[in-house]
Amino acid sequence: MERRGLLASLVAGGTAGMCVDLILFPLDTIKTRLQTPQGFYKSGGFRGIYAGVPSTAVGSFPNAASFFVTYECAKCLLHPGPSSYWSPIAHMAAASLGELIPFSLVQFPLWEFLKDLWSWKQGHVVDSWQSAVCGAFAGGFAAAVTTPLDVAKTRIMLAKTGSSTANGNVVFALHSIWKSQGIKGLFAGIVPRMTAISLGGFIFLGAYDKTRSLLL
Repeated sequence: MERRGLLASLVAGGTAGMCVDLILFPLDTIKTRLQTPQGFYKSGGFRGIYAGVPSTAVGSFPNAASFFVTYECAKCLLHPGPSSYWSPIAHMAAASLGELIPFSLVQFPLWEFLKDLWSWKQGHVVDSWQSAVCGAFAGGFAAAVTTPLDVAKTRIMLAKTGSSTANGNVVFALHSIWKSQGIKGLFAGIVPRMTAISLGGFIFLGAYDKTRSLLL
């Protein structure tokens, strides 16, 4: 990737990350409280849902910037061509290099696929708002299918020191949730999670595409 494209990805990624974190921080707080064993209201309810937002905003710029620089560079190196059947695999690999969690592995290949499909249907590359819509759909789908892992992560983070859950075993945490709360427990907080991430996908990926196109 050329220097100008690298700089554009850096600035656009950081800007998009700050935008989405500042706007959607309260929804993430609500989602986390819904997933706690104590329940939503005992965990704080709607009180202090903006607590911690300054530190999140400060950290979001370098995190998002580094992700997109890695993603775009890896995509350039791995992408086999616009019409290749290997394109989704290249996008999955690039997303995995950018951020080692299952969410990006689902979201980014789907986002790229939806953009390519929309571009093919209308005969030209998607506009920034269209990229944002694709990001919303991709984010919502990825949020839904990875909710059990997010619940397990929340339970592990909040588990008492020395407990079986606190050892970080995701499979054990998922099994414990399934035994005690069933499918409802595994998908606790799915509505605010999907809402937040769909909106986040719209803002994050739309802002990224728009800022990058302006810089280029």
